[in-house]
Amino acid sequence: MNAADKKRLLREMLFARRFEERCYEAYMERKVGGFLHLYPGQEACCFGVMEAARPGHDYVITGYRDHVHAIKCGSDPKAVMAELYAKETGCSKGRGGSMHIFDVKHRFMGGYALVGGPFPLAVGMAKAIKMKGGDEIAICFLGDAANNQGTFHESLNMAALWKLPVLFVCENNLYGIGTRIDRSTAVTEQYKRVCGYDIPASQVDGQDIEVVYNEAKKAVDHVRSGKGPYFLELMTYRFRGHSMSDSNKYRSKDEEETWGKRDPLYILKSRLIAAKELSEAEYQKLDKEIIEQIEKDIIPFAESSPEPKVDELTKYVFGENDPYVRGGAR
Repeated sequence: MNAADKKRLLREMLFARRFEERCYEAYMERKVGGFLHLYPGQEACCFGVMEAARPGHDYVITGYRDHVHAIKCGSDPKAVMAELYAKETGCSKGRGGSMHIFDVKHRFMGGYALVGGPFPLAVGMAKAIKMKGGDEIAICFLGDAANNQGTFHESLNMAALWKLPVLFVCENNLYGIGTRIDRSTAVTEQYKRVCGYDIPASQVDGQDIEVVYNEAKKAVDHVRSGKGPYFLELMTYRFRGHSMSDSNKYRSKDEEETWGKRDPLYILKSRLIAAKELSEAEYQKLDKEIIEQIEKDIIPFAESSPEPKVDELTKYVFGENDPYVRGGAR
């Protein structure tokens, strides 16, 4: 990546950080309901991997910590925020909320509340790509705790057997809700768990976006070339609790401070400043512009958008549109 790429990615990650922080504030203001899982601390994972792929062309699926992935794929941040506000202008028409962001136009195939649910869906997408002879790949982001679900093993076995174009990305933030990985998982280094399926895998620092990008480029090229699946483990850390209902008392202050010094934004920012490709004043100006964009454009859009109509409560329910349910075609 050249200096321009790095500065653009710093802006994208900074935007993601401020966007998520504003989601937190909106939740505390009771303008956002339901569950809310935030991404600060893990930005280098999404942006590093997607920078190596083709956002909007490749198919992407993830769990419920999904706002940032959708935005990187090309989703309008206003529509994402409106979805959190449960408004009709949201990307899921206000029916999904934080855990169910979806944007088929940009091939973001959703955030899913079921832990481990995206594994088989990603494999299905990859199977469809192969059957149609496309050059896309399916990218499945999930946390370390999801790997203890049976769908993980079933999906990896099938992907390897059929040599499907799917990249599994494990964002290992060390915790499954409040349980540390070494208390729930026999093999804590997740990339080692896929050797039973003969899938190439690697583990790298998930806080340094350049490291993530370089390794992700190898993984993406492997998958897109027709060699089958790849498993990439990114060691990262979420700076907030699992969700808004998480007191976050299970982690030590020393651990949080240690990981806080490895903030992906700070790492990239410091590197650019040291190389004289960015100044602190430029960074502060950029930060101010992003905050103004969120406050003057994104939040007003979400707050002023109409709510879904009560008489359309079942409009997007599958059964209503199913001819078998309606008594139509047999």
